[in-house]
Amino acid sequence: MPLCLAGALTAGCGGASGAGPGHGTAPPSPRTTSPEELCARIVAHWSRAVLDGDTYGDYQSMGLSNGQYEILRRVVETARTVKRRQGAAAAEASIDRGARAGCADRYRRGGPGKGPWQ
Repeated sequence: MPLCLAGALTAGCGGASGAGPGHGTAPPSPRTTSPEELCARIVAHWSRAVLDGDTYGDYQSMGLSNGQYEILRRVVETARTVKRRQGAAAAEASIDRGARAGCADRYRRGGPGKGPWQ
């Protein structure tokens, strides 16, 4: 009886094409967005929204954490200076750079509420 069971199990592992588990190609893995990338996207989005305004609004209504909001404030301050001196295109590039750098630094240290072990 064990021989029949072993034969039945191996017969169902791959079908006629031999493309079963461990054979052929696996389906692509779903792409996930890292916390750093998500942070940079949302900070850049809201930085553009407030760049020309004189108020920042409520960080919670923007869907930002307090730490992300602090990054946004620094990014917008820099972008306003860049815009006055170099124009809108340079300010847009400054926003992207600042959001990426600020968020990378935030998550390099472990992210919100998580500091590296000393």
